[in-house]
Amino acid sequence: MKKILRTIDGKITRIETPVEGCWIALTNPEYSLLEEISAQYSIDIDHLKAALDEEERARIEVEDNYTLILVDIPVVEQRKNQVYHVTMPLSIIITEEIIFTVCLRDTPILEDFMDGKVKNFFTTKKTRFILQMLYKNAQYFLQYLRVIDKRSNMIERELHISTKNKELIELLELEKSLVYFTTSLRSNEAVLERMLRIESIKQYPEDKELLEDVIIENKQAMEMGDIYSGILSGTMDAFASVISNNLNIVMKMLAGITIIMSIPTIIASFFGMNVMGGMPFQNNPYGFSIIIGITVLVALVTFFVMMRKKML
Repeated sequence: MKKILRTIDGKITRIETPVEGCWIALTNPEYSLLEEISAQYSIDIDHLKAALDEEERARIEVEDNYTLILVDIPVVEQRKNQVYHVTMPLSIIITEEIIFTVCLRDTPILEDFMDGKVKNFFTTKKTRFILQMLYKNAQYFLQYLRVIDKRSNMIERELHISTKNKELIELLELEKSLVYFTTSLRSNEAVLERMLRIESIKQYPEDKELLEDVIIENKQAMEMGDIYSGILSGTMDAFASVISNNLNIVMKMLAGITIIMSIPTIIASFFGMNVMGGMPFQNNPYGFSIIIGITVLVALVTFFVMMRKKML
């Protein structure tokens, strides 16, 4: 999908034909469209396709007539009625006249700009637009990290009540999301640090200050991701220990019950032998009751001894 937008009278407006100072947003574009743009604006086709590969690394590449900025952005996926947080590439290509963005799907970051939710946003101020987009990206990372933290706290409370595989799997998915986030934030940090050294990126006096704000927000998100990841990893280890300990308690109890139940089995085995003479209470009319009583007494004594020794 292709959208052409431009700021007109302070408002973002969708137009039909590209003009100087416009923004062309490409969402999961067809290869033929990329070829057309590549030929028209002398942009390497591989740079246009870069964001369509989910494993593409964040980077900056400066060419003669354009600059490619590739960063990772956070997105929300819905699978089997569950929400998952992952990252995906977003490429920003700056030419002399136009800004291009390429992404695999519609994202809240770009939609905020398209819907005019970002203040002081002008497509004609290309460098400012890029920095505002990167700032918004860092803010979304922070927002989703807080969502992940709240969800992990909720799952932890549920696990205190009942340890189930479902909650443990959800914690594992959250831990994976945090790994994706922290890895992407570190890659973005390298891109931002390099942007500080590229003079062509800072075209307005306020841009350097805005870039520093972006770096601060990104570092804050990275620190939060590391903290939440450490907490979640510790929580997973703690619950793994609790589950293992509960299993040991159950196994110890079962072993104790097995020992107690083996006493009647042993006594019954002796008295069940087909031996003539010599068996106690053989001729006593109350022999069976006496044997049952002795069996119960021995089993009870064994039970209390095991309880006293904390074997049950």
